[in-house]
Amino acid sequence: MEINPAVTFKHDRSIMYAKRPKVLIVGAGLGGLTLGMLLHKANIPFEIYERAAVVKPLGSAMFFNSTTAPLFKQCGIYDEFLSIGKYLSKIDMCTEDRKVAFKLSFSGHEEEFGAKGYIVARPKLYDLILRQIPTERIHMNKKVLTMEQGGNGVLVRFSDGTEAEGDILVGADGAYSAVRQNLYAKLKKESKLPATDALPLPFSTVCIVGQTRPLTPEQFPDLGREESVFSRVMGADKMYSWGPEAAMAMCKEVKDFPVVSGGDKKLTLGDLFEWSDKDLISKVMLEEKVFKTWYSCRSVLIGDGMMSPSGGAGASNAMHDAIALANRINGLPFHPIADEIEAAFKEYQNERVGWVNAAFENSKLLRNIVGQVPN
Repeated sequence: MEINPAVTFKHDRSIMYAKRPKVLIVGAGLGGLTLGMLLHKANIPFEIYERAAVVKPLGSAMFFNSTTAPLFKQCGIYDEFLSIGKYLSKIDMCTEDRKVAFKLSFSGHEEEFGAKGYIVARPKLYDLILRQIPTERIHMNKKVLTMEQGGNGVLVRFSDGTEAEGDILVGADGAYSAVRQNLYAKLKKESKLPATDALPLPFSTVCIVGQTRPLTPEQFPDLGREESVFSRVMGADKMYSWGPEAAMAMCKEVKDFPVVSGGDKKLTLGDLFEWSDKDLISKVMLEEKVFKTWYSCRSVLIGDGMMSPSGGAGASNAMHDAIALANRINGLPFHPIADEIEAAFKEYQNERVGWVNAAFENSKLLRNIVGQVPN
C-alpha cells in the first residue's frame, strides 16, 4: 500500500465508485465497541483489533444517566439496558463507622432531562454492546507494532505478522495506547508534539478492581431493595480506593475496610474478596491526564481523558467521544481526502474537549472527597 503523502493524483469523486471511508479501531473496550456499534448502524465499514485474547471487563458497576439514554434508545437497546440496570437516585457518602455523612442526589433527572439514572454491572453492559457488532468484525490477539499514514490511507502492522489497511485509524486502546505512542513518536520527531503530551502519565490512584459472584439479599441485604443503594466509605487516614501476587497482597492490606450492606452484619472488603473469583481481581495503578493532541492526519484518539475512578466518568466519556466521532465520520463525503478527515477530527475535538476537561476536574474533586491526595 502506498501511503506517501507526497504522491500526486487527481481526486475526482465523479468518476470514483461511491465508497465510505473504512475505519480501523484499535481497542475493544467500551469506547471502541460503542464506536463500532454506531458505525455498524450507519453502514460504515470498520474492523476492531484487540491485543488481548479475551477482554475481561473488570471494574466497578457503572452509572449512566440522561446523557447516554439517547445513545441506547437510538440503537434500539434501551429496554434491554433498563432490564440489566437498577435505578439510582443518590449516593450515600459514609464514614468508616458506616454512618452517612452526606448524600449526592440525582433525583429529578427524568423530569428535567428526560431519563433517570441507572447503575449497571460492567460485564453486562459490555456484553450488551458487544452483541450489537458482527463477530467477524472483531479480531483478538492483534497487538499493534507500527502504523503509517499519508495521503492515500493508513497501514497498521501487528505482532503476528499481519497487516490492516484503511482510511481512518482510531486509537481506543487505553492509557498506554499503541496508536498514541506511535503517533506521538512521529509528531515528536517532527517537533509538532506539545511538551506536556511527551511527559510520562502521572499515577494518582492504586486500587483493587473486580466483581463478586452473584450475591443474594441474605448475604447483602441492600440487594433486596427495589432501588439501587450506592454507599461509598471515605477513609479517614488511609489511602484506600475501591500480576495476581500484588493484588492478593493488597487485598490482605485492605480486607478490614468497612462495607455498607444494609444489614446488621458488619461486612468488610474481606467478605467481598471471599465472594469473588481470584482471577477477576486485579491491582491497577490509574492515571489522571487530559492530552492536548487528539489527532493527526488520518489517526484519532478516543477515551483520551485519563480520570480518577472516583468520578466514575472515564468509560462514559469514552462512549461520548465515540458518539461525537461517529457523527463526524458519518458526515464525511465519499472518498474523503486526508485534509477533510483531519478537519472532521478537529471538529470532534472542539466538541468534546470542554466536556472532558470538566469531567476531569469533577473526578479530581470526588477523589479528594472519598480518599486522600498523595504528598
